[in-house]
Amino acid sequence: MAKIIVNGEPQEVELPLNLTALIKLNNVEQPDMVSVQVNDEFADRTEWDAIQLKDGDIVDFLYFMGGGQFISICKGCPKKTDF
Repeated sequence: MAKIIVNGEPQEVELPLNLTALIKLNNVEQPDMVSVQVNDEFADRTEWDAIQLKDGDIVDFLYFMGGGQFISICKGCPKKTDF
């Protein structure tokens, strides 16, 4: 088992695991609209299948929305906050 951080929450996962599999594992809403950062670097969508996660990686699933709204998909976080 490997320990990674996903949207600020620790997770234990079985390796090998790529970004595509992690998105499915976390039931990410609208995966075609999500951007992914691994260790503070944006991951190119065309490389998600090739990017293998490692123990200690920090992954963030992000949605960019217009209109002054922030959408979060992390467990326990608000779904929508107006600024």
